[in-house]
Amino acid sequence: MDVMSLPAIESHRDLHIWILENLEMVPVPERAYGNFFEEHCYIVLHVPQNLKDTQGTSKDLHYWIGKKADAEAESVAGSFMQHLQEALGGATVQHREVQGHESDCFCSYFRPGVIYRKGGLPSDLKHVDTNMYGIQRLLRIRGQKHVSATEVELSWESFRKGDIFLLDLGKLMIQWNRPNTSVSEKARGLALTYSLQDRERGGRAQIGVVDDEAAAPGLVAIMESVLGRRAGRPYTAMPDESTSQLQKAHVHLYHIYEKGKDLVIQEVATRLLTQDLLHEEDCYILDQGGFKVYVWQGRQSNHQQKKAAFSWALGFIQVKGYPHHTNVEVVSDGTESAAFKQLFRSWAQEPSGNKDLGRIRKLTQVKLDVGKLHSQPELAAQFRMVDDGSGKVEVWCIQDLVRQPMDPKHHGQFCASNCYLILYTYQKMGRIQYILYLWKGHQATAHEIQALHCSAEELDLLYQGALVQEYVTMASEPPHFLAIFQGQLVVFQESTRQSAKGQPASSTRLFHVQGTDSYNTRTMEVPTRASALNSSDIFLLVTASICYLWFGKGCSGDQREMARTVVPVISEKDKETVLEGQEPPQFWDALGGRAPYPSSKSLPQDVSGFQPRLFECSSPNGHLVLVEVVFFSQEDLDKNDVMLLDTWQEIFLWLGEAVSKQKQQAVAWGQEYLHTHPAGRSLATPIVLIRQGHEPPTFTGWFLTWDPYKWTVSENHQPYKEVVGGSLGAISSISEITAGVNNFQLSRWSGNGRTGPSALQAFKGSQDRSENELEPSPKASGSSPSPSPSPSTSISSSSSSSSSFHGSPRSMINGGLSREQLMYQAVEDLPEGVDPAHKEFYLSDSDFQDIFGKSKKEFYSMAKWRQQQEKKQLGLF
Repeated sequence: MDVMSLPAIESHRDLHIWILENLEMVPVPERAYGNFFEEHCYIVLHVPQNLKDTQGTSKDLHYWIGKKADAEAESVAGSFMQHLQEALGGATVQHREVQGHESDCFCSYFRPGVIYRKGGLPSDLKHVDTNMYGIQRLLRIRGQKHVSATEVELSWESFRKGDIFLLDLGKLMIQWNRPNTSVSEKARGLALTYSLQDRERGGRAQIGVVDDEAAAPGLVAIMESVLGRRAGRPYTAMPDESTSQLQKAHVHLYHIYEKGKDLVIQEVATRLLTQDLLHEEDCYILDQGGFKVYVWQGRQSNHQQKKAAFSWALGFIQVKGYPHHTNVEVVSDGTESAAFKQLFRSWAQEPSGNKDLGRIRKLTQVKLDVGKLHSQPELAAQFRMVDDGSGKVEVWCIQDLVRQPMDPKHHGQFCASNCYLILYTYQKMGRIQYILYLWKGHQATAHEIQALHCSAEELDLLYQGALVQEYVTMASEPPHFLAIFQGQLVVFQESTRQSAKGQPASSTRLFHVQGTDSYNTRTMEVPTRASALNSSDIFLLVTASICYLWFGKGCSGDQREMARTVVPVISEKDKETVLEGQEPPQFWDALGGRAPYPSSKSLPQDVSGFQPRLFECSSPNGHLVLVEVVFFSQEDLDKNDVMLLDTWQEIFLWLGEAVSKQKQQAVAWGQEYLHTHPAGRSLATPIVLIRQGHEPPTFTGWFLTWDPYKWTVSENHQPYKEVVGGSLGAISSISEITAGVNNFQLSRWSGNGRTGPSALQAFKGSQDRSENELEPSPKASGSSPSPSPSPSTSISSSSSSSSSFHGSPRSMINGGLSREQLMYQAVEDLPEGVDPAHKEFYLSDSDFQDIFGKSKKEFYSMAKWRQQQEKKQLGLF
């Protein structure tokens, strides 16, 4: 294939898709994105368009293989991708995707989901036809955060293998939900159903939902008229195929190269991996527990090695006996994906000795401008500071398994054998916000930690769930926690009055002072011996008669200044400053004599190589399962979700309002995430628990944009029952169902809600009608009195909201009634056939423009709450 034959790539678009047709790559129209024919192969290119997406990452290039695509098509697709990758340059991550087993990165492009279509692309190369009314198909909808719909056999037998199905009859779409299906799964299935209605029916199809068959006999009757009668309900639960974090924790690194005609695979290391294992002249395979196979290409590796990357990976998969659909990702030296880098204990962007050290030192010198934290939440996130720590502070100590308030003059004086609650109150955008820190000492008992959590729960109830809760472990305090105490946090190994054994506390104690300012300084008591000293730091030695402030040769002026502010907190005795190398004999006597001690400086971990990652959490089989959302935004936070945001230095757990009671389970998930992480993460990493609507800037700053009012009145977060039960105008009881399909009318419903056989037969016979039969009826336009029902009629069960039809506003009678007939009219006074939830749509285009000051298209592109607000003001609500 000639590189010159590659298609042009539009710079303003982030996503480009091509389909392999007759061994040529044909661009897929944007409106068809997310539709994949199972007999074909596709190429998908993603080019990040915003700054946050481009940080440390590159373009993503995928080749997708349909489950019925032949080997020749796969080979040509791979060849095309290789040429495209060369044309794009080295800053491209390459992926191999197989139908039904795509990577989270691939699935993140297609919302609300991916649709797998049977067979091949029609000869006229139409991916999506909005006139698809002559159709009967059954789709199985699966997935959690990433949803897919697969066409299956039009039979009740197919219902054995799934939880949610969509019976698509062209002008009517019925979503069937298995009993006990979660609300979040139902809602995501419905979102995909609406997407199909919009893209393939121009918004004109009706939608019915069956949650409870007993409450929806009419819809079930229609299903049986298509699928046939059914004997019993032979439903069986589908086995969960998701991979747990425990399985993903096993990583193995292999050096891979060719020796003659043989491929040599040599294991280099297993968990825990370090970046220096990767040599720039070589290529490596990283096997993540058979879940995913990575190929890393050094920048000095030759062209032939780079071309062979996928064939090497497939050979490795075959040797290991892994499934053919195992995901493959090829990364280049310097442009590794976030997922790849987080498999290593640490990752430096410039892995070269002196440069790296110099950059880390530069990071430690960055000064925080606290005045910008509220106006620039990205700074708050970067520095992990909601403000400068000057808000209101309340502290409780867990004593005798209950919380006891601490005297403010002792705030910040903690004991390693205790647990503490610190409630911090501050204002943001005129609203009072709270952070509750749960601090546990290294020597705290399990009973004390349990009492800490119980006390936090009591406070949370007292504050009606408004507390952001951060779990903090001794010596791993975040910057804002330290700022609360203005750099004067002191942790004693035992009480200043008595030891843990009940004996009087020792009169000689040694304290290690670390930090250069008020938000990174902590003082920890250490063993009283010379080997605990360090030439780069400052120590305070307290004896019965004097207090020695010892300055190591490597300490800075800022360190000395902070240490002087800490001394009065620990001791009021006379202070003597001692420089390293000029210690009096009494100093060494107090430490039990001289002993060797280190001089190396403790540098902060360089986390610049890591990007934040967002995951959906679940535990279907008792173990944590994560689904990543790549290129995430606020839209990915759903009220039914528990989401985990990993910023490497902190773990945020976000609870949607519908799952806000899962606090303890969410914290356990955060701990399991750290425990099973392939990089061997510190279990002391702070875990922050956040409820929907109470997000601090340290969380929102990791998102490209954040709307603080989004969840006050947002249509995207209505309860599922509201969405199903009438947000688009479903009537409250079933009395008469009309469908504007070639002027046919379903017969009157009987007392039990079943349709008559003639009505069902008429409905089935209507499927071959064309789109023009869905045009507005003459009655709606006012030009003729002849009756013609609206195609937007909604149906809901009289006994329950478990079944409902929905018509999009776009499918309603459009533009036939005067403003006087619609504005400020009660429901009973509206003309016959008008949907009271969408009065505005019956206005003519000119009246609509005159009243609202915008077109209907502009109006319906607005958020639902804004639409409702304007309609209320204008008497059309």
